[in-house]
Amino acid sequence: MQNPDSPPPPPPNHWPSLSSFNLRDSKPKPILLLLYTFLVISLLSLTFILSLSSSSSSSSSPHSQPDPFLHPTHRIIYDQDKATPPPPSIAYLISGSQGDSGRILRLLSAVYHPLNHYLLHLDPSAPHTDREKLALTVQSNPIFKAAQNVHVMGKPDFAYPKGSSPVSFTLHAASILLRLSLKWDWFVTLSADAYPLVTQDDLLHIMSFLPKDMNFVNHSSYIGWKELRKLKPIIVDPGLYLSEGTEMFYATQKRELPSAYRLFTGSSFFILTRSFMEFCILGTDNLPRTLLMYFANTPSSLSSYFPTVICNSRQFNRTVMNHNLLHAIYETRRNYLRPLNSTDFDDMIRSGAAFAQKFQPDDPVLDLIDLKILGRSPRSVVPGGWCLGEPGNSTCLTWGDAKILRPGTGSQRLEKAIVEFLSNGTFRSHQCTYE
Repeated sequence: MQNPDSPPPPPPNHWPSLSSFNLRDSKPKPILLLLYTFLVISLLSLTFILSLSSSSSSSSSPHSQPDPFLHPTHRIIYDQDKATPPPPSIAYLISGSQGDSGRILRLLSAVYHPLNHYLLHLDPSAPHTDREKLALTVQSNPIFKAAQNVHVMGKPDFAYPKGSSPVSFTLHAASILLRLSLKWDWFVTLSADAYPLVTQDDLLHIMSFLPKDMNFVNHSSYIGWKELRKLKPIIVDPGLYLSEGTEMFYATQKRELPSAYRLFTGSSFFILTRSFMEFCILGTDNLPRTLLMYFANTPSSLSSYFPTVICNSRQFNRTVMNHNLLHAIYETRRNYLRPLNSTDFDDMIRSGAAFAQKFQPDDPVLDLIDLKILGRSPRSVVPGGWCLGEPGNSTCLTWGDAKILRPGTGSQRLEKAIVEFLSNGTFRSHQCTYE
C-alpha cells in the first residue's frame, strides 16, 4: 500500500521544538516562567503515562478457568468455506464516566464476540466502587469468564474532552491491549454514548475481506476556524499530571502553526490497525513522538493527532480511508454531536455505518436497534455463528466454533457503503491531500 513516489518526511532534526513556537519574547515575565514550568511538567507526565506497565492498571483480576459448560467436550465445528478468509479480531476500548456502568455493559453486550478483546474504563469521576462492581459483573458473566477477553482498567486515566489527555489515555489503553493479546488486527474506541449498527458477525465478515493495513480515519487538511480555536492556543491539561480534576490552564499567547509537517483534523472516532498503533506507541520513528509533544498543549488534540500522524507518515499515508464508518449528526452552529433518537432510525440504516453516536441513556431507539438490527435480547450478548444454544437468553451459553460467522443484512449495508466509497474514483484523491 506504500507509494514509492511519495516524498519522504522531513528528517527528525528539522522537527520544531516548543521553543520555536513563539513562546517567549525578549523580556521574560513571571507568567511565562510559570507557563514553561507547566509545559515541562505536562510533557514529562505524558511520557510517564505512556510508559506505565499494563500489569499495574489494566486487568481486573487473575484469569480463572473457563466454564466447562461453555466449552462442551464434543463441540460442533462446521466446515468453513475455503474461499472465505479467516475472521479478524478487533480490540475495543469502551470508556465512560460517573453513572455509565450500565451503559458500558450494554454496549459491551452489543459488540461482544469471543474473537475480540475488550478493555473497559471508567474515568476518575466515577467512584471506585463503580469500577469494582463493573469488574465483578464481568467476572460473574459465564460467557466473558469463558473467553477471558474482557478486562477492566483498575487505575483510571483522566481524559478532558477539550484537552490533550484523551490522546494520552487512548495510547495508554492501546498499549495495554497490545500487551494483553498478540492476535487482534484493528483498534476501535467507543464511548458509552455510542452503539453498533451491525452485528459483530457482520463487521468481522466484511473486515476479513479488507487489507489488514487499512485505517479508517476522517481527515482533512482544511483547518479553517480550528486554527484559532484548536491549534494556535496553548493549554496545560491537568489530566496529564494531577490525580484530581481541575480547570485547564490557557496561556494568553498563541503559537504559529508548524512548517515541518502538515496538520490534519478529523473526528475523535477512528478504526486503526494494530501496525499503526505499534508505530505510534513503540517509538520506531521520531514522528509520533514529535507530534505528541506538539499536541500535548493543544486543545481538542484527539481529533487532530492521529490524522496528522498517519498523513505525515510515508509508511501509512496510503493506507487510510477517509471514512470512519460512524453515523453522527453535528449541530452546525456549535459543532456538537446531536443526540440520535427514533426519528433518525431510517437514516442510520441507510448510512451503512458500523456504529452510531451519540445516544441518550436508555433511549428507546437503542431497544429498536436491538430488536430490528442486532437481534439482541435484554441482558444478553448479540447471538452469532458461535452460539449453539436455544433461542433466547441462553443462546450463547453453548459454544460452537468462534471462527464461524453468520453475517446478515447488516453486512450487506456495510459492504455497499465501503464499495461505493472505494469505487467512486476519488478514493486515492481523498487520501491525505493538502487543500
